[in-house]
Amino acid sequence: MRPILMKGHERPLTFLKYNRDGDLLFSCAKDHTPTVWFADNGERLGTYRGHNGAVWSCDVSRDSMRLITGSADQTVKLWNVQTGAQLYTFNFGSPARSVDFSVGDKLAVITTDPFMELTSAIHVKRIARDPTEQTEESELVIKGPQGRINRAVWGPLNRTIVSAGEDAVIRIWDSETGKLLREADKESGHKKTITSLTKSADGSHFLTGSLDKSAKLWDTRSLTLIKTYVTERPVNAVAMSPLLDHVVLGGGQDASAVTTTDHRAGKFEAKFFDKILQEEIGGVKGHFGPINALAFNPDGKSFSSGGEDGYVRLHHFDPDYFNIKI
Repeated sequence: MRPILMKGHERPLTFLKYNRDGDLLFSCAKDHTPTVWFADNGERLGTYRGHNGAVWSCDVSRDSMRLITGSADQTVKLWNVQTGAQLYTFNFGSPARSVDFSVGDKLAVITTDPFMELTSAIHVKRIARDPTEQTEESELVIKGPQGRINRAVWGPLNRTIVSAGEDAVIRIWDSETGKLLREADKESGHKKTITSLTKSADGSHFLTGSLDKSAKLWDTRSLTLIKTYVTERPVNAVAMSPLLDHVVLGGGQDASAVTTTDHRAGKFEAKFFDKILQEEIGGVKGHFGPINALAFNPDGKSFSSGGEDGYVRLHHFDPDYFNIKI
């Protein structure tokens, strides 16, 4: 598998997202400028200029017309995907960490970090079809738990919101009332900060990655633990194949924690596990720093990883990959 190296960011990558058709890949990084690429050949299409801080996450509407980005500059911006024009800016009193469009793109869930006297919070914003009618108001604000919420996504039919973060507890909230419906069991749950969370294609289950060196698969409705994948490094990013029963974990120590004599240094690989058997089936090396972002193309035939090294690596699977037998 020859990766395509995409160099468009000056700083570490934070997030990767494919559009629904799988022909575009959006990348976010600490260099303030979200970028869009062709997903087949890695050619850079354009950038979205306007943020003044690290961009932590993004999402793209179902019709690939609008992009939403959350940034450390305390704003969330809506963009026209084709022209790169800013359509609207939501202002918050603290850094915006996670953004996620609802099914139908009429709502967005946004999380903000604890900052000065403010606690972390989950905001639900209504997204107007016409940008000129867009308003700043929140449909719902849930004052968050202690510590940062690293990820919040919509549950099935937009009825719930699933959040996870620094306190290592996964929570499910009612998206209308803001009521807490469920919390993950402390015993079976993660022991350290949850860094990443990704849903399956049908939304029935989701995968979380944590600094406790594991990833866990959960049932979205009941929040029961289904599987655990154990690795020897902190997990910064997770992804699930929409095609095969494979999950991918990416991570590595924080750059500051890697000693020069560390014999594992340079082995920042994306590790593939069998979703059902929980066994490691392979790895893809290449990054010169921890992997911070992973995404599968919706067709399951390629995936991309973004690293602390500022590169996006795009991998199209060889035919052999589809015949892996355990």
